Amino acid sequence: MLAGPSHCSFRTMVTNIYACHPEQSRGRLFDEPDSATRTCFQRDRDRIIHSAAFRALEYKTQVFVNHEGDFFRTRLTHSLEVSQITRSVCRSLGLNEDLGEALALAHDLGHPPFGHAGEDALKELMEPYGGFDHNAQSLRVITMLEQRYADFNGLNLTWETLEGVVKHNGPLINDARAQDELPNAVAEYNVGHDLELATFASAEAQVAAISDDVAYNNHDLDDGLRAGLFTIEDLADVPLAGPLFTEVQKTYPDLDHSRVIFEVIRRMIGDMVNDLLDETGRRLKDLGPKSAEDIRAHTQPVAGFSETMRANDAGLKKFLFENMYRHYKLNRMTSKAKRVVTELFTLLIKEPECLPAEWRLRSDPENTQQTARTVADYIAGMTDRFALDEYQNLFDVQAKNS
Repeated sequence: MLAGPSHCSFRTMVTNIYACHPEQSRGRLFDEPDSATRTCFQRDRDRIIHSAAFRALEYKTQVFVNHEGDFFRTRLTHSLEVSQITRSVCRSLGLNEDLGEALALAHDLGHPPFGHAGEDALKELMEPYGGFDHNAQSLRVITMLEQRYADFNGLNLTWETLEGVVKHNGPLINDARAQDELPNAVAEYNVGHDLELATFASAEAQVAAISDDVAYNNHDLDDGLRAGLFTIEDLADVPLAGPLFTEVQKTYPDLDHSRVIFEVIRRMIGDMVNDLLDETGRRLKDLGPKSAEDIRAHTQPVAGFSETMRANDAGLKKFLFENMYRHYKLNRMTSKAKRVVTELFTLLIKEPECLPAEWRLRSDPENTQQTARTVADYIAGMTDRFALDEYQNLFDVQAKNS
């Protein structure tokens, strides 16, 4: 049953009236006693960390497939970096850093194996069956697919965490997208638990979304340099990065290559975070919100970069797209990854009897919508390593069944 507003007995210091205060939470879908030692948002964070989907992020691709190197980022390390930035920004702005942290840790739970390659493959394969969207998949994970608790499926997170997972990039219903264009998983869930999809999410969710940008732009640049996909010299004309490399190399002419990279990444993150704080502070001052509801009702996001930093961010993204995400080495990985996902999906939707027993029970006969969704859930939950093993199990006639 739908719970009423939360009455968390344990509070943390949140200094601004427009932050999400735990004692004002709209509660959980299924009523539970409050914790005596944690706020509702701290409890959400802990449930996310203890989930199977969160553990699986350790072996899911960010850019490089897991076996390509021990020091490249994974979905897990990326989520931790986003969490660190989100907490710092929320603390500086007087927002609820526990809610921000929970959202940062949950934002990638729905990503399939092999990064964007895996997601692109599932989008294409699921198009006749209602589509695939990693944010909608994250909602499925935390409201249905995690099966840990005796009284409910999912993690039974607070309304504020659920809306932040779904809406951290902005309203889902607007002039460009109608109700009937929503991802199926979101539309279906929203019928029984209204997440107010036409409004913005909280300031904490908006901060987590921008922190995601800060983290992946910087660590993709770091990983790309260390992988040899491009060089420091190639970055000379790239906004923000180029001037910082020039500055660091001039200040420390004898500094070794790896420390030059780290020093520049450190400064870039600092510059982007400081800009985010200044611009968000300016927008909040202009708006003068008196509650978190004022943030949601506003016609524009309150968290964001300045115009100058947005241009820098776009220039960096353009460079990474052309020199990293479309590099032939990554194109080869993308091709192999799409092939693995496509062949797994194609076989399992036609032969659902090949699914493990607990998944087979969730499916219907071959080629139905329910079976397609079950197969997509099964594949999306795989790590890179498990997907490769399952591919071998199903297609190598000499492989031992496991």
